[in-house]
Amino acid sequence: PPIFSLGYHQCRWNYRDEADVYAVHAKFEELDYPYDVLWLDIEHTDGKRYFTWDSNTFPHPVEMQKTLSDQGRRMVTIVDPHIKRDDNYYIHKEATAKGLYVKDRIGSKDYDGWCWPGSSSYLDFTSEHVRSWWADQFAYDRYAGSTPSLFTWNDMNEPSVFNGPEVSMQKDLRNLAGVEHREWHNLYGLLFQGATASGLVRRNAGGNVRPFVLSRSFFAGSQKYGAIWTGDNKAEWSHLAAAAPMLLSLNVGALSFVGADVGGFFGDPDAELMTRWMQAGSYQPFFRGHAHHDSKRREPWMFGEETMIRLRKAAIARYALLPFWYTVFYDAWQTGMPVMRTMWMQYPRTEELFPVDDQYLIGSDLLVKPIAAPGVTETSILFPSSDTWYDVDTLQVISAQGKADGVVSMKVASNIDKIPVYQRGGSVIPRKLRLRRSSRLMKSDPYTLYVALDSDQAAEGILYMDDEETFEHERNASFGIAKFVASFEGGDSFIYNKVTLGAGWADQAVGERMLERIVVMGVKKRPKQIQLVGSASIDFEFDATANVAVLKKPGVNVLSDWKLRILY
Repeated sequence: PPIFSLGYHQCRWNYRDEADVYAVHAKFEELDYPYDVLWLDIEHTDGKRYFTWDSNTFPHPVEMQKTLSDQGRRMVTIVDPHIKRDDNYYIHKEATAKGLYVKDRIGSKDYDGWCWPGSSSYLDFTSEHVRSWWADQFAYDRYAGSTPSLFTWNDMNEPSVFNGPEVSMQKDLRNLAGVEHREWHNLYGLLFQGATASGLVRRNAGGNVRPFVLSRSFFAGSQKYGAIWTGDNKAEWSHLAAAAPMLLSLNVGALSFVGADVGGFFGDPDAELMTRWMQAGSYQPFFRGHAHHDSKRREPWMFGEETMIRLRKAAIARYALLPFWYTVFYDAWQTGMPVMRTMWMQYPRTEELFPVDDQYLIGSDLLVKPIAAPGVTETSILFPSSDTWYDVDTLQVISAQGKADGVVSMKVASNIDKIPVYQRGGSVIPRKLRLRRSSRLMKSDPYTLYVALDSDQAAEGILYMDDEETFEHERNASFGIAKFVASFEGGDSFIYNKVTLGAGWADQAVGERMLERIVVMGVKKRPKQIQLVGSASIDFEFDATANVAVLKKPGVNVLSDWKLRILY
């Protein structure tokens, strides 16, 4: 996915008008609170006519999007599959004339069902020419008021029909090929999302910008087209607790870009629930806050300054880890291994972990235990004993390596300011630590490597990089992969980087990817000197109590080969 889609998304049904959008955006700016996308639900349209804008509340959509884009943000608007049956509505008029709608059970008339706009018809997305026509509707000269910084949310695409049996279309309705709905019901949302993604690619000259499409309905293969979420949840602790098992189930099914609405869609979370949900959401692949129009406003500052600071801390932790998230998504793209992993997937011989679904791994290297109950100040975690684990906040060993294929159950502190997250010994995790207001503004920021040594005083990890927006990584092999290897044991101790550069990677990109520090956890003794091979010594600090070494300004970038020698 494009990297902006891995940032924080702010959504509500509905932001009322342009003034509301500008006010929300300005408050994020004022508070230095990072976010990447502001969302508009169905009320932004002209009477639920998709691809339109309400001229009273959103009279200047291009200028609105440009204001957000100029400050590094994008916008998402909702586009659903039910089309208002209005002969003056250009989408319906053309779809009717071209015969693109699902038919009744006889196969002669366009199906008429009831959804948000009232009387509605449904495009037959099982037909290739209908999908192609739909993709064409996202062209900038068709979707008036859209810009390259506008992306799409597909909802109600099960498909939902309010007056239908089981709140969907009757099973004996027919597509344009005469096949009954019962045969293609589960494909409808998949094909709708795929057609939308095609439109977002097709609208740009050369088709070289990655799309972002969120879908509620999905099927095997939906991971090719965008993100999905778990639907209309509630602002209740039980729904927060249910989120992790649901998202893990989807990841087991190879659907990695998934999330649950932070705060709960229905109802009003209190400050504690909102804090715990924001903490949990910052460690799920798709990270969006969303709320029903009957819910109280719940932007991060609505709970008071103390809570806002906690919510911002969770968002900042997410943004610092964007290079790691992006790398784990690269791994998922290459291997199929999910981004959010059950414990048993990484430790398949450890039976004690088979039923565990309230803690999980991001990739293979971060263990996360969301707090999903009120009043919690301490929680239990099962640490796989075949690895060493470090607290990401204190950088201290929390559980040392022991027997293979076992677990260590430990009580850990988890007051309202703490979500328990641990880095696996033997791993290297990249972060960007400069506070920015969006992912776009972080693009040229330097990296910090967090090296967690295992029991052999060794670690390794990768960092995947490309331009974060286009298909150049596929088309022209414009990408770079840095592999970091560290050893702090014995006479030849070192940290080195070995780079794989795609053939199309530009020289100027290499110059932008600097490394500003290396934090090494679990160092047993203070080095005498650290040298960049072929150059001068570099500054470092060593905390003997914490066993942490911090290497400062090594003067290298992550897309060049280099080696640091550790001298004792």
